[in-house]
Amino acid sequence: MTLALTRSIGRFIEDLTFDQIPAAAVAIVATGFTDCIACGIAGLDEPVVRIVRDALPTRKDSGEATLLTDATRASAPDAALLNAVAGHVLDYDDVALFGHPSVVMVPAILAEGEALGVTGRDAVCAYLAGYEVWSDLIGRDHHLHHTKGWHPTGIFGTLAAAAAGAKLRQLDAARASHAIGLAAAMAAGLTANFGAMAKALQAGRAAQNGLLAARLAAAGMTAAPDVLEQTPGLLQALSPHGEVDLDREPTFGHDWTILRYGLNLKCYPVVYYCQRALDALFTLLAEHPLRPEQIQRIHVLLSPTEVLILKQHRPQTALEAKFSMEFALAAAIVAGRVGLRELTDTFVQRPEVQALFPRVHFDTTDVIDPDMLTRSHFTQVTVALTDGTILQSPQVFHARGSAQTPLTHEELWDKFRDCTSTRLSEIEARRVFDRLQDLEQVKSVAAVLRAAVVGTPA
Repeated sequence: MTLALTRSIGRFIEDLTFDQIPAAAVAIVATGFTDCIACGIAGLDEPVVRIVRDALPTRKDSGEATLLTDATRASAPDAALLNAVAGHVLDYDDVALFGHPSVVMVPAILAEGEALGVTGRDAVCAYLAGYEVWSDLIGRDHHLHHTKGWHPTGIFGTLAAAAAGAKLRQLDAARASHAIGLAAAMAAGLTANFGAMAKALQAGRAAQNGLLAARLAAAGMTAAPDVLEQTPGLLQALSPHGEVDLDREPTFGHDWTILRYGLNLKCYPVVYYCQRALDALFTLLAEHPLRPEQIQRIHVLLSPTEVLILKQHRPQTALEAKFSMEFALAAAIVAGRVGLRELTDTFVQRPEVQALFPRVHFDTTDVIDPDMLTRSHFTQVTVALTDGTILQSPQVFHARGSAQTPLTHEELWDKFRDCTSTRLSEIEARRVFDRLQDLEQVKSVAAVLRAAVVGTPA
């Protein structure tokens, strides 16, 4: 008999309490909230955020939830949409579960949490509900969804946001199951949009639709009770080869996958598959400072899936550049850094940057990283110089900021301060940072969100 997966998720959502959650998991969630808010503030001036903001019906003094852009208010689903778009547009947000969990769940939880008046502990519970559901579902396929063109953040993020919304609304198991089923009806996202504004929109819609699904379920709307596991259900419809494990019993609530996979934070505002290569190149450049004219060829060792995703080989805009290994390495060589200042159309189009693109080449390997099946076991950069010298970086297995080599508290603060510097004073930023890091003690998530927007005490 096929596993009653959809109903199992509903029971997990109803039964989950804060007291069940390990302290280490609470700390990971707090880091996810902290990093996501930083990235959201950093992305506020991007054109796609303005487009979404102008399209939303908002009010100055009423509405359910605060927009990061300007402290105006909107419905919670609409606020989640805009704030998630802002958090994802720079591609600086965290990575796990073959996608970007925090940028979907944090805006959804903060928006609905503001509407419902929830505490930090409630927010932690909601995040864990979403993370564990996402982890269970994406782990049931024997193949990578990216290879069929699916964007897991848009698809599984929608279900995770629905789980989070259902937890915040304290839905019983039956209605929480329906929330998951309704989310399945609205889940979408394509890798074809990588390098375009629509990629950030996919994250935003996941947050928005997840909350909408939970609200509809709370109001009595129903979905197929086995929408995930039926033949064909969502999991088989999404599967690249139809090979989905529908026999494994979920381990919700006693095997916390967040402790196994954690969150991978980015040190550079480009796609995660460039992070290890940049660490490798910067290590090499520290020993061998190079000028662009000295470089004949650069080779990077990658998996076939990484090559598939890094499809922007001759980027002309900052949006395209985020998905270009050629740009990431060129920026490191030309500017000596890859930060927010390099992610502009003007910098991308600089002749010395563009001139390096054809010199970057990919070498592929089928030896895959057991921690992240989309990438090679390690990344290595080899540089051939015009004088015949060959320079080779160390093998990099885990990027700085990954779950295996996490940022220190002060390194996380440095990123938060840099991302928020155009909106908050250092004193204001530190106040928000400290409250987010101590999320379980927060009495009102609404106050923390408003402090992030306007700098008022949280």
